[in-house]
This record gives sequence, C-alpha cells and structure tokens, in this order.
Amino acid sequence: MIDGVPYQLKAPFDFTFMQKFGKVFKVFDEQESGNICFGVEKNSRRHFVKFAGAPTVSYPGKPEDAVSRLRDSVPVYKDLAHPHLIRLLDAEEIGNGFAVVFEWVDAVCMGKQYPDEREKFMRLPIEKKLQAYWDIMEFHAHVAAKKYVAIDFYDASIMYGFENAKTVVCDVDFYQKAPYYGDMGLWGSTRFVSPEERTNGALLDEVTNVYTMGATAFALFSNSDRSREAWPLSAELFAVVAKAVNPERGGRQQSIRRLMEEWRAAK
Repeated sequence: MIDGVPYQLKAPFDFTFMQKFGKVFKVFDEQESGNICFGVEKNSRRHFVKFAGAPTVSYPGKPEDAVSRLRDSVPVYKDLAHPHLIRLLDAEEIGNGFAVVFEWVDAVCMGKQYPDEREKFMRLPIEKKLQAYWDIMEFHAHVAAKKYVAIDFYDASIMYGFENAKTVVCDVDFYQKAPYYGDMGLWGSTRFVSPEERTNGALLDEVTNVYTMGATAFALFSNSDRSREAWPLSAELFAVVAKAVNPERGGRQQSIRRLMEEWRAAK
C-alpha cells in the first residue's frame, strides 16, 4: 500500500522515492509492459507518473528491460506531441528504475482490464463514440506523417474523459520509426495485431496501422465482434472497417488519411 492506496507486485519494492512527486491517489498496476503507474497530487496539481523497475504482476520479462524501453520512449513522446497524446513533462532515473511524469488527464482507461470503465464507454451516445474514434485516427495520421509505426496500440492505450468528452492516447512506448521490421514481440492485445505482425522480419508500416485502426473501430463500436450482426453502425461504415482489417495488405486502405476519407464519405 502507498499513501493508503493498495497495489500488487510480484515482490516487495521500495517506493519511498514517490514522495518527491506528491501524494499517490491512484495506482495502475496491471500493465503488461512492465510499468506501474501512479496518479499523484502535489501543491494542488495532479500528475501521472509511469515507473519502470519494479516487479509488476502482469509483466513476464525483466524489470531492466522495461526500464530501457521506458527510457527510450521519452524522445518518442516529444516527437509525437499532439493534442490527443498525453503530455510529457519530465523524466529521470530514480528509485533504481526510471520515471516519466505526464500531465494528469481526468479520464479513464478503455482497456478490458478495467471492465466498469469500458462498459460505461460502450454505453455512450453513438456521436460521442464517433468523435472519440475520429480523434484516435487523427492522432495516428499525425504518427504516420512523423514517419512512425504504431506498435502495441490497443484499447488500453486509450483514455476517455466522460466530463469533457476528451480522448487521449496514453501509451506510445513501443512506437518505432519507419520502416520497421517486426520481431514477433506481440505486445498488447492480439485483437489489434495484423497478420504481418505475426511474421518475423515482416515490414510494419502505415498499412499495418490501417489494420490497427480498423481493429480499433470494432473494439469501440462492437466490442471487437467483427460480424455484421454485431456492428451498430451503417453497412457502408462496416465495409470501410472490414476493408481496413483485410488480412491482405493490398486489400486495405493504403494510408490512415485514405481510411479517414472513406469513413467520412460513408457517414
């Protein structure tokens, strides 16, 4: 327990260094990336602290590998700065690990490991969900323009603010500069993984991320059920996202912008 907030780890870990960042009011301890995250408050300001180096419960790897990945992500957050990406404030070596400090967002995670929040999102009016999906596509069009590939994007990478209807991507730790060739490190959720990401050494690029965005649409609108019967929107929009998740790369839209154009036309 830290500042009265419970959390789980595989083994005890000294978090006294967290006092520097403020009082902990929330802990996110189920991340598969090897990070443990904290909501902290200091001088009436709230921040989100992501820390690598502790033995987290859902991570099968070595803490030192998680530290290296988190450290390497700092320039990615800086390069991909965007209104729909969580804002990086600071980063440092601390507590025998590495901590990154972000601006706090009054939002909840859409990952399936948070079923109550996810179900609340699924019950939102369709127009709000449509805007959230558009915001996610806009950010990934920006990612493509910056010559990055979105690796490990899935619903747990999305945060949504019910009070302000704001959508924020909170995790780009694994995003890579293009061209990028896969190493079968299937992080995140297989619901979002394209066929080429399952092939060692395959080229991963913007067309790969078109698949990711199609999978995201199914996750947000039909709870990842890709059947026509489960799809709550029009047949025209179904055709657009079904095309995006075509197993054959040549059968997909060839850019995020093209996917957005087809989505807008189908609405």
